[in-house]
Amino acid sequence: NNNFLTTNELWFNQTLDHYSPYDHRKFRQRYYEFMDNFRAPDGPVFMIICGEGPCSGIANDYISVLAKKFGAGVVSLEHRYYGKSFPFKSLTTENLKYLSSKQALFDLAAFRKYYQESLNVKLNRSSGGIENPWFFFGISYSGALSAWFRLKFPHLTCGSLASSAVLRSVYEFSELDQQIGESAGQECKAALQETNKLMELRLKVNGRSVKALFNATELDVDADFLYLTADAAVMAFQYGNPDKLCVPLVQAKKNGGDLVETYSRYVREYCMRVWGLLVRTYNRKHMRNTVVTADSAYRLWWFQVCTELAYFQVAPAKDSVRSQQINTEFHLDLCKSIFGEGIYPKVNATNMYYGGDKIAATKIIFTNGLQDPWRHASKQTSSPELPSYIMNCNNCGHGADLRGCPQSPMVIEGKSNNCSSPDAVNKVRQQMVEHIDLWLSECRGSSRTST
Repeated sequence: NNNFLTTNELWFNQTLDHYSPYDHRKFRQRYYEFMDNFRAPDGPVFMIICGEGPCSGIANDYISVLAKKFGAGVVSLEHRYYGKSFPFKSLTTENLKYLSSKQALFDLAAFRKYYQESLNVKLNRSSGGIENPWFFFGISYSGALSAWFRLKFPHLTCGSLASSAVLRSVYEFSELDQQIGESAGQECKAALQETNKLMELRLKVNGRSVKALFNATELDVDADFLYLTADAAVMAFQYGNPDKLCVPLVQAKKNGGDLVETYSRYVREYCMRVWGLLVRTYNRKHMRNTVVTADSAYRLWWFQVCTELAYFQVAPAKDSVRSQQINTEFHLDLCKSIFGEGIYPKVNATNMYYGGDKIAATKIIFTNGLQDPWRHASKQTSSPELPSYIMNCNNCGHGADLRGCPQSPMVIEGKSNNCSSPDAVNKVRQQMVEHIDLWLSECRGSSRTST
């Protein structure tokens, strides 16, 4: 499979609770390695952090180009609880208590220690002393983890790439919707807003028939349906496919076509068929399911959202693209109906612990795509210690520096030739290469003097 460098599963015994002095339970955590480009013995190790979903291998994206360039081995660890790295038999709220970014960072530290030791054994090195230089990579939530890892465990990585990193937990993240409007441009934004008004009207008159257009009759709660249709619009801009949504919608508005019908076709043909959007993951009855299934990731991510991170994608007070029914109450109610009473996100505590976008760390590269609605939760101001770059192009969304354009479906080696401005992406990649090169050599320099 060309999309992956490897899909060969390896396993590591991980500590369940890194913070308890007397709980010594372990669980099996899945990881992957790809050593074809590794320049033994002292080549770097690139650590790819897997995020909020099953990790089914090491993707053949731009990191594989970087690995060749730097002679790096690549490893990737699945996030606790997701995919096959699940510590319990069921997903009850009580069983989810060890699911947090803090525990996940400790997982990475423990795994890195284990992997370096096993590498030393393979290379016939006496342990203690000699280490390979490590560099961490992540996109989105795992981009935040990549930055946070450098903040909390600076001695364990020479630097981090934090691509589209959602660094700042935001309770009411209305900027997301505002960016959708901006990315869409005036005509498409107006068409989207009109589509939404029509959908809300038709929901009142004959909800079932509107939902049927979207194959979403299972969503009893109208707001859940409106959340699905809002997310569908986000996907076009987040993953670098703005034309798939805007071209037919603007056309229909000009020709007096049925906007809701046109929008539903985009949702079915692209969001569902090509990008894998699932209706049932918007169904709160389905999300209450505590049995481990292929869709468990959605319940798990909502748990992280509802306890720690928020990013509630609420409608702005005015000029919103999404329905006003998608407000703070909607999100809190969803959290309560999925996980029970008393569950809400401790956003201030999260930002206090990591520093939000005022993160006090060094040697982290921040990258964002101009059209990506999530960039407003990232770090967009640059400093010498924490360089930040924005890729300015029409289909530069989430993780464009590593994924290329569009960001979904998969582009082999993350090629940039289909970005509306390949130069904008290549320039940022050049900067990335220079920082990685410098920081790896600084790491090597300091380890030489000490041994």
